Amino acid sequence: MVISPELEALIGRVFETYLTEHHHGDILQLIADTDEETHRPVVVNAMTLFEANMEVGDYFNAYPNDVLTIFDKVLHRKATEILNNASPKNCGGQRTNKDRMRHTLHARITGLPVCPELTRDTIPRSRDVGHFLSVTGTVIRTSVTKVLEYERDYMCTKCRHVFTVQADFDQFYTFAQLVACPNPDGCNSYKFSCLSEGSEPAACKDYQEIKIQEQVQRLSVGSIPRSMVVVLEDDLVDGCKSGDDVTVYGVMCQRWKPFYGDTCCDVELVLKANNIEVNNQQAAASLALKDAQKEFEDFWSSYKHDPIAGRNQILLSLCPQVFGMYLIKLAVAMVLIRGKSCDCHMLLVGDPGTGKSQFLKYAAKIMPRSVLTAGIGSTSAGLTVAAVKDGGDWHLEAGALVLSDGGLCCIDEFNSIKEHDRISIHEAMEQQSISVAKAGIVCKLNTRTTILAATNPKGQYNPNEPLSVNVALASPLLSRFDLVLILMDTRNAEWDRIISSFILEDRGLSGDSPSLWSMEKMKAYISVIKGLQPQVSEEANSILTRYYQLQRQSDGRNNARTTIRMLESLSRLSEAHARLMYRETVTIEDAVMAVSVMECSMQGGALLGNVNALFTSFPADPGEQYQTQCQVLLEGLNLPLLLQKEMDRLGRLVTDRLFHLWSDMTVIQLSVFSTVWKHIDMLTCYVSRISINHRTEATNFCFEPVDLVESRLGQRPE
Repeated sequence: MVISPELEALIGRVFETYLTEHHHGDILQLIADTDEETHRPVVVNAMTLFEANMEVGDYFNAYPNDVLTIFDKVLHRKATEILNNASPKNCGGQRTNKDRMRHTLHARITGLPVCPELTRDTIPRSRDVGHFLSVTGTVIRTSVTKVLEYERDYMCTKCRHVFTVQADFDQFYTFAQLVACPNPDGCNSYKFSCLSEGSEPAACKDYQEIKIQEQVQRLSVGSIPRSMVVVLEDDLVDGCKSGDDVTVYGVMCQRWKPFYGDTCCDVELVLKANNIEVNNQQAAASLALKDAQKEFEDFWSSYKHDPIAGRNQILLSLCPQVFGMYLIKLAVAMVLIRGKSCDCHMLLVGDPGTGKSQFLKYAAKIMPRSVLTAGIGSTSAGLTVAAVKDGGDWHLEAGALVLSDGGLCCIDEFNSIKEHDRISIHEAMEQQSISVAKAGIVCKLNTRTTILAATNPKGQYNPNEPLSVNVALASPLLSRFDLVLILMDTRNAEWDRIISSFILEDRGLSGDSPSLWSMEKMKAYISVIKGLQPQVSEEANSILTRYYQLQRQSDGRNNARTTIRMLESLSRLSEAHARLMYRETVTIEDAVMAVSVMECSMQGGALLGNVNALFTSFPADPGEQYQTQCQVLLEGLNLPLLLQKEMDRLGRLVTDRLFHLWSDMTVIQLSVFSTVWKHIDMLTCYVSRISINHRTEATNFCFEPVDLVESRLGQRPE
């Protein structure tokens, strides 16, 4: 259908009114640009435009290509009008070439109504051809930028009539063979000459193709993600890169290559982009969660006298289907939150059935941008980037690490990756980038991602052998992991009975428990605290530096683990713990927890000895456990002044907690409490002097023995 002049005039008036009301200043700024060759967009909000006249919206849905052409004409006319009325001062003394401006100003549509007819999370079908859609997906391939000739001038050899021919998008921008002279005087000649033949093309523009894939988390169960080609032109070129989550606004089209003789016509669906938006999910989540931020502030306010208990309440909600494993949950939380400067990496080494894959699956669900893969089927190209030849040109197709840039990459069965493929991720883990030199394409791609990997030991884990021997991984690769935790499934009848009861009787697994945080709340909390930028205090720096020096001087140190990367890991982990505790400063407490987790990762560390992370339960008294832990570590590091300072702080917390309890008591309860209040000074002294028995318990990271765990299966309120 060809839009009638009356309808075109109506659409033009509505759009011109919209431009006058909402984009007059934008157009004035664009035409003041001294670079005449730069393509400049005017972003049009579809909801605002169509609210003024719903009839225009109906025509836009039915004939998007024609309406977009009218929009560009009106935009050019409006810009010309503003240019003529503007003073030289406002235009920077420049008079833009009007003919050039006709090709460099573009109306870009955004803000389509959220409805099945216009917005899609899946790849459109053939029935959508000719419709304007908004499609969300992940960029998995970007081609090189090309120069496209989009129109030519021809002259009739008989009547000397000059006319312009547009390249046909449906046939890969080829120029259709002319059959007759379009002279209105009736020339029937079929011989023409191209005016630009033998010289450079007269009309060219930038051109690029990308391939987007459906986001797995948005698909139904059992669906395989599909992909489609998106065509970018002019200012949209290089607007995204591999791994980006994008929303593309454009018209669904069909295209085919010219066919000759008996060849089969191969038709494919493509999306001709009008606008493209890169979705910054982290920023969008933080912006949308301002209301939730108040809820988190209230949560920490209720635990201001016992912050460790508040932290443990959050850890209980992390992977609730796994019983206990306090140390693993603490380490996973710190790795997912990561430090402000760089990402953390963690390797779980454990016997089969110890819950490693459960942590990986849960972590992939709560992170906004994540990829879950298994080493058994991953190659170096699948993990990093692959060079793919398509249509005679080479393209780069993003692998798991590039697709998870800015998020999380979970790799199960890590030791199943072939040896030469493991080498390819060394740079990705350390430099947070991948250098590519394939098929003549030389570039560097970002891999700013946290790697959470899991693997089984090679046979029965032997504590007397080095870690690299037990897991059959080279030392350079192991040194790139901030934490390596061992989960050994030793035979313990009592522990087996507790786990059986937890699974079969479904104790504490209720997702409706009011004290457990939902997965959505965990996502919101991680998004909010990643906006914090904690600064490391001098006391925390002293603890981390002293521990690093102690490990370097140890006779039985692991050369692969005690490198300068350990100090960087300690810094990242302490910053992550500060974020977890919802504060802007890395305190002594954060440094002590970072050292404690690192000690358990070292397997036979200088301070806490061997710890089996599998049997670590949540402490009944988190504050007391931390006090014991703090004294053992700071005494071992020979930092008596910091120890005294921290013990004084903990003593004040106990006093404040008792005052808080006192203020909430009734008159009858106060008479009972008065006896206890007389002994506050004695209790404060007790906090400062931890008993020898507690030190012995601390060597096992203050974890409770198995026979006490059963009496406290209420680690989750029932």
